[in-house]
Amino acid sequence: MYALFIVLNEVDYLEDILSGFLENEVSGATILDSQGMGSAIANSNNSDIPFFSSLRMLIGDSHPYSKTIFTVLKDESMVDKAVGVVQEVMGDIEGNGLGFMFSVPIANVYPIQKD
Repeated sequence: MYALFIVLNEVDYLEDILSGFLENEVSGATILDSQGMGSAIANSNNSDIPFFSSLRMLIGDSHPYSKTIFTVLKDESMVDKAVGVVQEVMGDIEGNGLGFMFSVPIANVYPIQKD
């Protein structure tokens, strides 16, 4: 089993990615609101520290908030399908900082059920 994490800075593509997941039998994803460290620092009230002011000018409001999607997948072929969906949706978009993905192997999954 694998966990796939997607940090999506271009949140306008979230619905297209989720639709692609459903079409490829990728289900059970969890979506969290998230914010990168640089954005958090740039948007803080630390204007008296010169470094933070410079960082604020560099970052601006380009991607103040993100979505982090994660899902547990049965095997590497499902990871490849999910990654393919994201690459298909985001592939023709130019620019840096659109987001990133990574997967990690999982030893065990423990469902929590009420008796």
